[in-house]
Amino acid sequence: MTIKVINEQQNLQEVIQVLLTHLEPSKVMKFWAACNLGEGDYLQLKDKLFAQEDVDSLYEKIKAYQDRE
Repeated sequence: MTIKVINEQQNLQEVIQVLLTHLEPSKVMKFWAACNLGEGDYLQLKDKLFAQEDVDSLYEKIKAYQDRE
């Protein structure tokens, strides 16, 4: 029997991406702070999470989210 060991940083990034997909960013950041997940290189994580984004695409996503409510 073999066990696949998951890289902690990759796992954390995937979990954060799921949270950002389903929750508003402020709730994710509050959760992040409550769990003391502020360690690591935010700039590197930010680059991975928003690699395909620009100001216009982020604006459209924020606007769509706000219009939902």
